[in-house]
Amino acid sequence: MHDDPVLFGITTCDTVRKARKWLESLGIGFTYHDFRKDGLSEATLISWVQAVGWEALLNRAGTTFRKLPEPEKQVTTEAEAVSLMLAHPTLIKRPVLVREGSVALGFKPELYEKLFS
Repeated sequence: MHDDPVLFGITTCDTVRKARKWLESLGIGFTYHDFRKDGLSEATLISWVQAVGWEALLNRAGTTFRKLPEPEKQVTTEAEAVSLMLAHPTLIKRPVLVREGSVALGFKPELYEKLFS
């Protein structure tokens, strides 16, 4: 018996909504964790960084990143990235899907089809 996958994101994110809808449409059980509302532990974030790399996890294209003061945008180390993402969880690329120990970033139907086939 495997635990249900956990989908991490924020409720207002369109990509998170698409992922939730896709999972629900196929009757795939999952737990949803809104990291803006429910928080995010440093240990969880570090496990994602170890799985996919901080460069992939840090969303430099989003509004939150663009609004940061210029010195904060100069992220060059994992420690700086983790600190920044803990301070501003909306900087995390979304959604993050954790299933059976693996971590998937973003949502594309073909990616999820491979994960659940």
